[in-house]
This record gives sequence, C-alpha cells and structure tokens, in this order.
Amino acid sequence: MLLIYTYKITNRVKYIMGLFFRDILQVEYDLISDLQEFESYDGPKMSYGKNPVDNEFFLAAEHLLFERKINHIDLNFIEYLGIAAFFPVYNKLSALPFDPFAAGFYMVSRYEEYLPYKKDEYGRFSAKESIAFQKNFLHKPVVNIWAREIMRLLKERYPTLAFDPPKYRFIPTIDIDAAWAYRQKGLFRTTGGYLNALYHLDFREMMERTRVLAGIQTDPFDTYDFQLKIHRKYKLNPVYFILFAEYGLNDKNIPFRNRKFQTLIKSLADHARIGIHPSFNSNNDFKRLKMEVERLSRVLNREITKSRQHFLVIQLPTTYRNLINLDITDDYSMGFAAQPGFRAGICTTYRFYDLDLDTETKLRIHPFTYMEGTLKDYLHLSADEARKVIKPLIREVKDVNGTFISIWHNESLSDTRRWQGWQQVYEDMIQEALP
Repeated sequence: MLLIYTYKITNRVKYIMGLFFRDILQVEYDLISDLQEFESYDGPKMSYGKNPVDNEFFLAAEHLLFERKINHIDLNFIEYLGIAAFFPVYNKLSALPFDPFAAGFYMVSRYEEYLPYKKDEYGRFSAKESIAFQKNFLHKPVVNIWAREIMRLLKERYPTLAFDPPKYRFIPTIDIDAAWAYRQKGLFRTTGGYLNALYHLDFREMMERTRVLAGIQTDPFDTYDFQLKIHRKYKLNPVYFILFAEYGLNDKNIPFRNRKFQTLIKSLADHARIGIHPSFNSNNDFKRLKMEVERLSRVLNREITKSRQHFLVIQLPTTYRNLINLDITDDYSMGFAAQPGFRAGICTTYRFYDLDLDTETKLRIHPFTYMEGTLKDYLHLSADEARKVIKPLIREVKDVNGTFISIWHNESLSDTRRWQGWQQVYEDMIQEALP
C-alpha cells in the first residue's frame, strides 16, 4: 500500500488523489494528514506539500488544491516530456518540476470554463479558448501521461509497489440527430424540403426525395443495417444517443410521437445501449429536459442513465447539475465540436467535480476523442486526411491504457454525397481501435 501524506486534506485533494491513484493507476493507497503516523510507516510512501517530511517520494504542491474559491490564475508553463506542463514548482527535492495534481485538477474540473470566456455561436466554450489548444497539447491525454510518469517514478523508488491500471477500451457511439433524411417528416416538412431544394435548384435532391418517398430507393440516413452488421462483425457494444425532442431550429429529428421512429429506437435497444441526446432547446429549460428523458424512458420501458448534449453544449456547472437531478449517471459530452483531442486532458472515465459546491459528484464523465463532423465540417478534411488524424489519437489512448470513444452519426455512414468514402473510414477506425 502507498501511504500519502499532505498537511491539509481538502475535498480537492481527496478528489484528485482518487482520480490518479484509484481510477487511473489502480493502486491501493491511503491519504492522511497525521505526521506521526506517516513518519512511523515503513512501507512505500509519498508526501505532497511544500517540503518533504524525510526521505520519502516527494511531490511539491502548488496552492490550488488547498483553496475553495475559483480565482483567475496566471498560469506559467514549462516543458516536460516534450509537452507543456503548468503549475511549475521550484523545490529541487520534488520528483517532478511541476505540480501534476494541481494541473490535473485544473484540467478535469474544467476550471477555465468557470472563468469568463468568449462563447461561440452556440454558446459553447470553444477549443481555441482552451489552454490545451493554445499550448498545443489538446491532442495529448496529459493527465494520463502525468499519472503514468508518477507510476514509473514510484516503481523505480519502490519496486514492490503493485499497480493494476485498467486495460485499454474502445466504445463506439452514434448520435441520431435525424433518423431519416426524407421519410416520416410529415406533409409540412416534406413540402418545405421540396421548396427549399427548388429554391437552390437542387433537382438531384428533389428526385432523391421522390424516389425514397415512393419506396423505390432507401433513405440515405437509413444506415442501421450497416451499423448492426459492422458492430456484430467486430463484436462491439455501441452506445446510441437519441434526439427525442420537440421540433426546433437546431432540433430537427423525427417527431417523437411517430410510431416508426419509436420502433426504430426499440430495435436499436435490442443490440446496443441507449442514452438521451438532450435537445439544444433544453439547455436552459430543465422542464423540457426532464420531459425528453421521461418520453424516451417510456418508449423503452427502462430508466435512462446515459446522456450526450446535442451540439455538445456544456454550461458548467448547470448542465451537469441538471443531469444529476434527473438521475443521469453517465455523460458522454466532454469534448470539443471544432477540434479533436482531449478537452479535459484525460481519456479515462472520471467523476464530475462541481467547483462551485467544491464537491465530487456521482456523475461519471466519459470523454470522447473526436467526432467525425469535426473532421469534415470544421477542419474540412477529406476521408484520407481524416484517417491521418484519427490513427495518432487512437495510439495516444492506447499508450496510456485509456478508453477511446468516437462520435459518429447515422447520416455520416450513408456513404453518399458529402459523406462518400466515410463508411470505409469508420471501419478503418474500428480496426485500428480494437484492443
């Protein structure tokens, strides 16, 4: 067992020690502030503070974890392992030249998102606002990397100390924003679709819509047979997130009362896990969110415990508090819409820490690594260019035994029009991501 001493055990200290040693490294440990007990212990031990107690493994601490307030922090950066690190320390006895626990807490708590920032067009904290993007480490799961380095140094110091880090995992996830392109839209939306295509002189779309509605051609968004086939082929257990909301400017799925839509959801639930995709309009409307969760729950006749925000809109801490109040236990929204990588600097599931309340919650955050729409619509990459981005990201996650989570949509698997060639990208990703 590893005994960890610090002069003051705060909620932040307890949380981050649990993340590093319980969740990522999975080593038996105990956290104490009793100096006499620490000095008398003759097994592997570590201290975290301003100075070491004796000759134990020592990491110098910055002030962040011993505070309760949320303050603006002028971050200073150094380079460690070829990557930017922050909260540098100047105690030569420290095993690392920076405070990995303060830096890790800053990242996973999303501390910077509680501070004033310029929102993007959808009210989101954008990737370019993040220190990870600005300091060029968004593509690195730095928290996992720092934890792995601590493990290496501890094993070097205490060879008998046993670590059992979790094995690498891959979880494919698919969002259903629009179950079908043309089918089941109703007379008003179908007529509007024809008029819009006519206005843009898109006769190809008009013809395609007509053929689909006549039953001559398969709806281009109806890629569910392909999804079932490929997931069975590679023995995968995907998670689907269903937009099950009233129609709105940014929420344009099939009407939730539509029987065929409900039948589709039930069929997906036969071979996959199902979560709610809270509508864009529910971000500032708890009653609407509650109604969407309850509707989906009634269709499936089971509790809904998983969620991913539509448009990946997260407003901290409100978004996560709302989910917690609806007994959502797992959220898959942690990532950026405009850039691939690691928004919270981590590729391991972890618990949400409410900075305002200064407490760890029961909500588990599952960070995703990239969304296909990011590569196509924000970075404007071709299918071949996308492969070159995806592969290194998978390698980063595998190197630290993390969990690789991708976001795709039924639309992007259509292999037609703007998504031509991307169906093969999906299978290539799966082959690369398999354990």
